Amino acid sequence: MSIRTTHRALLSRLLPDDKPDDLTVRQGQFHLVVIGSDRVLCLPRTRAAATRLPQRVAALHALADLDLGFRTPEPLLPGGAHGTDEAPFLVLSRIPGEPLETNALNDAEVVDTVAAQYATLLSALARAGTEEAVRAVLPQAAEGQWRRFAENVRAELFALMSESGRLRAERELTALDGLTHLTRAVVHGDLGAENVLWEWTHGLPHLSGVLDWDDVTLSDPAEDLAAIGAGYGPELLERVLTLGNWSDHGLLTRIAAIRGTFALQQALYAIRDGDEEELADGLVDYR
Repeated sequence: MSIRTTHRALLSRLLPDDKPDDLTVRQGQFHLVVIGSDRVLCLPRTRAAATRLPQRVAALHALADLDLGFRTPEPLLPGGAHGTDEAPFLVLSRIPGEPLETNALNDAEVVDTVAAQYATLLSALARAGTEEAVRAVLPQAAEGQWRRFAENVRAELFALMSESGRLRAERELTALDGLTHLTRAVVHGDLGAENVLWEWTHGLPHLSGVLDWDDVTLSDPAEDLAAIGAGYGPELLERVLTLGNWSDHGLLTRIAAIRGTFALQQALYAIRDGDEEELADGLVDYR
């Protein structure tokens, strides 16, 4: 049954300027996202995602206070009143713009424009990571996080994989050994193409905002660079690295190792949240 039917009263109340049947609904890893004309409604897909809403609100408030050079969603209405049967939700401001179409990067001038703005974005996040107010609110990546991640994948996911899938996963997990523990920058954590919005002016895209800060931490910029490479390909990543003066071999090694874990990260989140659909998608190449 459609969310427009099951949550019709909630949609009408929280998005009063829109007709429920005209709303766009998108499914993310953690939330169903209902896009209105000037607001966005996030409905957690699992109980675990619902419990993370307060932390998400705190992080978004901290980011809204920074001059990052791009927009982030601002919390308007956290909801799901205690002691009621109302579904938990979060209403956010809507940021104009759309993700880049894949074929947009066939133009060399567009590639240069996008890469320059990504380099600026990452520099802004690095500066934000030095702000005491931000460091007081955002979680820091735990020391030994990749070692524990590897242990958890082996314990929780290996039984669901084929023998060849386990061998593949083991190679990817081994690549994490010895990764440097860094907490010097704000890291989005899911900087894929679908979470970065652009507006076009005079034939060129301009970064308008970044969505979906569920995984934001103080961590290693290699995580966001790996997501850029996965979302747009090696040519754009190389250009971003050049423009940002990130060229040391250690960073390239970290990017490659982290990128190799993306599907396993998705699957591990999913099994813990009880999300069978996302689990199946994350493990599709390991079965």
